[in-house]
Amino acid sequence: MKGLLKNNFYAVRSSAKTLAVFMLLLGAFVTVVVSQQLLFFYMLLGIIGFSVNAAASMGKDYISKWGRYKLTLPVRRVDIVKSYFIEQLLWLLVGMIFAGAGMGLSWLFHGCPFDRGIDALMLFSAGSSISLFAGAIFFPLFYIGGEERNGAFLAISLLCAVGIVMGITTLINGMFGPGMTTVQTVLAAMLLLACSLMAFVLSYPVTTAIFERKEY
Repeated sequence: MKGLLKNNFYAVRSSAKTLAVFMLLLGAFVTVVVSQQLLFFYMLLGIIGFSVNAAASMGKDYISKWGRYKLTLPVRRVDIVKSYFIEQLLWLLVGMIFAGAGMGLSWLFHGCPFDRGIDALMLFSAGSSISLFAGAIFFPLFYIGGEERNGAFLAISLLCAVGIVMGITTLINGMFGPGMTTVQTVLAAMLLLACSLMAFVLSYPVTTAIFERKEY
C-alpha cells in the first residue's frame, strides 16, 4: 500500500506544486484585499482543487501504461482502488489547510470575513462535500467508461457534485427556513457532510467491484 500511495503522490506532485504556488500567491492577495467573494472563491478552490487535481492525475498512469503494469505487481486490485480513495482524502485535507490558513489570516487582519462566524463551517462543509461527491461519482465512471475519457468524466462528476450539494442545501433551507440559528447551521453542515461521506464510502466497494471485473 505504501508503494501505491508513493506512486500516486509522484504522479500528482508536479501539478500539485504548481497549484500550491498559485494558492500561496492568491492567498497573499486575499489576506491583503478585503473581499468576501474573493475569500469564498479562494477557500472553495483550495478545498476542491487539490483533490480534483489528484483525480485528474489518474489518467497519467494509463496514458503511460503504468496503470496496466501495476496489475502485474504483487498487489491486489482492491489495494489499487483503496490507494486512490485514500489519496483523495489526503489531498482534500491539504486543500482544507490552505483554505483554513487563508481564512484565518484574513480574519486576523480584517476581522470576521463572514456575516456570522459559524458560516465558515457551512462553507467548509459545502466545499468538502463537493469534493467527496465528485470523487464518489468519478471513480466508478473512470473504470466503467475507459481511462481515455478521464477529463470528461471529471467534469461530469464535478457538475453532478455541485448539483447534488445545491439540491441538499435547498432542502435544508426549506426544512429550517430563512435565518437559521447557530445550532441549525451546525446541524445543516453536519448533515451535508454526512451525506457526502456516505456516498464516498459506498463508492469504494462499487468501484472495487467494477475494477475486479475489468479486463485489459
